Amino acid sequence: MTRMGLTGRSDVAEQRETYDRAGSNAPSQIGDGLTLLAGLYLAISPWVVGFNGFRNLTINNLIVGLAVVALAMGLASAFGRTYGVSWLVPLLGIWTILAPWVIRGRPATTDTVWNNVVTGAVIAVCSLAAMAAALLQRKKQ
Repeated sequence: MTRMGLTGRSDVAEQRETYDRAGSNAPSQIGDGLTLLAGLYLAISPWVVGFNGFRNLTINNLIVGLAVVALAMGLASAFGRTYGVSWLVPLLGIWTILAPWVIRGRPATTDTVWNNVVTGAVIAVCSLAAMAAALLQRKKQ
């Protein structure tokens, strides 16, 4: 008796193919691309904006930004395999908005707050739009 993994099951392969087609439509790809760019900006923003003395927020933005980039790349290139974690990206956007007030250390300045609020909102909105476009396309199929 041969043992088949989940990928050998036709229903799993069919579902993955359906999600891949859904995630490859133009609105979804644009949303994922904008999310990726916002994640890159978040990762480098402490050096662009000048987070001098905000070590904890700097580390947070670098790590969260790189996580957003990795997730957006996965969602854009293999939505069929990564759709199950797509809900994490909007949460990372919300966390980015809240981070200046939640992370301990020196009190946030206007620059750090605006940077995180705008970047977090862009991440949340673009990733939600990409998810919605992919899921709407999936329902049409």
